[in-house]
Amino acid sequence: MTTSSPFRSFSLRSAAGAGALALAAGLALSGCAPAASAGTSPSASASASTAASSVTVVDGWIKAADSGMSAAFGELRNDGAADATLTAVRTTASSMIQLHETVDDGAGQMQMQEKDGGFAIPAGGRHVLEPGGDHIMFMELAAPLRAGDEVELTLEFSDGSTTSVTLPVKDYAGANEKYSDGDEHAGHGSAR
Repeated sequence: MTTSSPFRSFSLRSAAGAGALALAAGLALSGCAPAASAGTSPSASASASTAASSVTVVDGWIKAADSGMSAAFGELRNDGAADATLTAVRTTASSMIQLHETVDDGAGQMQMQEKDGGFAIPAGGRHVLEPGGDHIMFMELAAPLRAGDEVELTLEFSDGSTTSVTLPVKDYAGANEKYSDGDEHAGHGSAR
């Protein structure tokens, strides 16, 4: 047998000799590699650089609703060394999901609109999703969301990475808000 290592032209004559040679080569090569930190593998270290591996949802929840619309809230926390941007969310609970912000319409009224570019989460920082503020909007519920249910969401980030989180459904009696096109929207809102 011929190997493609520094022993390229060396022919091995016995299985025992091949095993000993492979062990010696492995030990010699491992001395050249940087040591991995305890509890991490090389693949875990590589994945740590993605937004999906750095961002967690803290105290996340979804508003209970019988039909129509609902929203998810909580805190997006980025424990990574690089900024992250949440650009989309997918779930089987809703066929249309948008990332929303709440802005002043210029006349002192707050209205919701889709957030261009997604939610930026600074390195070592957080981005709060709350009633009356930024939130994940479920526009077309597939079925009622009952208090006590759990819903799985897939979060998509600008670097192409994704992660799944499961959030509980809770009762919430928020105020009504308006979309930027003037449509009424019940289902979440400011607790003010």
